[in-house]
Amino acid sequence: MSAPQWLDPLLGNLGDVADELRLRGGAVAALQRAKHPRPASVLILFDGDPGASGATPPEDATVLLTQRASALRQHSGQVAFPGGKRDPGDADDVAVALREAWEETGLDPDSVEILAELDPIEVPVSGFRVVPVIGYAARPSEVGVVDPGETALVRRVPLAELIDPAHRFMVRKSFYRGPAFAAGPMLVWGFTGGLVNALIRSAGWERPWNTDDVRPLTDEVRAAAARAATWQENAR
Repeated sequence: MSAPQWLDPLLGNLGDVADELRLRGGAVAALQRAKHPRPASVLILFDGDPGASGATPPEDATVLLTQRASALRQHSGQVAFPGGKRDPGDADDVAVALREAWEETGLDPDSVEILAELDPIEVPVSGFRVVPVIGYAARPSEVGVVDPGETALVRRVPLAELIDPAHRFMVRKSFYRGPAFAAGPMLVWGFTGGLVNALIRSAGWERPWNTDDVRPLTDEVRAAAARAATWQENAR
């Protein structure tokens, strides 16, 4: 099956996604880049009505995100696309993304149609060179937390939440400043926030939002924790 029509604008502008991500962080980020970055991949998995026409995602369109467990030493509590470092047994970047997604969320790799791979993007803070792999699931498999010691939450986030200007702002911490999203119980920022921002902009899905709304990252982390507590209480 080919990609649904509403993903065509994104797939036709993948170069714009890569260009925007390369420019993120400016000179400071360039100085931080590792001399020998480790290869890794992430899976950007969309689902939603395969028959929806037009360039706008349908109401049921989502993208799969995970939240790392709070007890982890590195990047604890941060939201990310499923993914991780390449292992010796992985055949290629797609294999990495699908394996990691299966390990983290229980995703059935056979439910995923691979649509594209982006050029590798360096992530200085972690020392990885990450290949984003874009996929689509016409019939999404069940997903959930596989290992609570590694992952706190797995969620198919509605694209409408990420596109909504009311859920968008900038966050800052020290020299860092970048786009962020309040997606239900999740705070999406950092590399993942930049990637989501680039995807939405390149696809033409972006709606005007207040880029002058710059908030301390620590405040938004606390706000997300409060939303998550309410989310969990309502889920009981």
